[in-house]
Amino acid sequence: MSTDSNYTKAIELLYNSSSSEGFLASAQNISNYKRVWARDGVICGLAALASGDNNLIATFRKTLETLAKNQHDNGTIPSNVMTNDNSTEVSYGGLAGRVDAVSWFIIGICQYAFYQKAPSFVESHKKNIEKCLNQMEAWEFNNKHLMYVPLSGNWADEYITDGYVLYDQLLRIWALRSYNYFVKKNAITSKIEKITQQIEINFIPNSQGEKYHERAYYELHFDDYMPCSFSPAGYKTQFDAFANALALLLNIGPVPFQEKIIQYAEKIRNQRPLKLVPAFWPPIEETDSDWNLLKNNFKYEFRNYPNEFHNGGSWPMVNGFYGLALLAKEQKEEAKKLLNAINTANQKEDFSFYENFNTQTEKPNGVPFCTWSAAAAVLLNQGITTNFKLLV
Repeated sequence: MSTDSNYTKAIELLYNSSSSEGFLASAQNISNYKRVWARDGVICGLAALASGDNNLIATFRKTLETLAKNQHDNGTIPSNVMTNDNSTEVSYGGLAGRVDAVSWFIIGICQYAFYQKAPSFVESHKKNIEKCLNQMEAWEFNNKHLMYVPLSGNWADEYITDGYVLYDQLLRIWALRSYNYFVKKNAITSKIEKITQQIEINFIPNSQGEKYHERAYYELHFDDYMPCSFSPAGYKTQFDAFANALALLLNIGPVPFQEKIIQYAEKIRNQRPLKLVPAFWPPIEETDSDWNLLKNNFKYEFRNYPNEFHNGGSWPMVNGFYGLALLAKEQKEEAKKLLNAINTANQKEDFSFYENFNTQTEKPNGVPFCTWSAAAAVLLNQGITTNFKLLV
């Protein structure tokens, strides 16, 4: 199957998931996915920008306007919005609120404005963005520059990460950088530096500076990547592929350490039959102490069996961002191989674009016709073929 056919099918799915309110999470008529989600919608929107398709870019704008219109008074951006006839149902999270929706919203507004050469779009949403920034400041609680994220507080909403979650801190840096491209405020520049410094002090081995949790830091055996989170209870040490991809994209940490992250990710990826990097690795098994955190953290049905879903499952969406990170580090050949693996996964069951896959058996999991699985293929394809780059 040629890359062109894969790309065409991915664009088709984004079209089929476009609504008057924005991108839906799936083209399948599944109630919880037939909504405009903040993170899913923005990731699809980034793919729309990469594609240069004006209709999809218009849907991205609708997505952002739907989220802005339903922002909570305190600044929180909806996790998702469902519109039926004259009624609107807004969720700010399920078992816990979603911290990452706020950053994705800011990123979406600014990336749209950048690629459309429309700085007025940022200006018209300045109040929304400033509310978001204030909310993120409040989420630090101790005013020491890292946000404290509840269990279930981001895209890995049935996983074990909580406290100072690496992914959320990096996403915040990306949001602040995107916004500061337009407003150029010294206070934001300073904040970016302070968050970056705290990430490097607390998530990278042998770093200088006062640690948040000194005892836990020095007891930890660091591997060749940044651990996924820490809290007063200590560190969670799984490899978070999305977070480490963001670290590479944002150029956080010493260059030799960034190179180790790529080596580690490539080793895992090439040892797996799908040739995709799992979302979190290694999987948590029933004999592990963290299984107790995992086994009850679901609302509808348990999905985090080892090698599935967040617990070591492989997501095309996550791999799309890892592929962009490879391109940012001039690893184009590896990125091409990864795109082939994403396309192969998306092709399963006649281009069903599944949400994720069992990393061991390659069996599809989750929802079919998942829009951000298509978005991953579009983003990476355009990164390789047209040199598309996100504003970071």
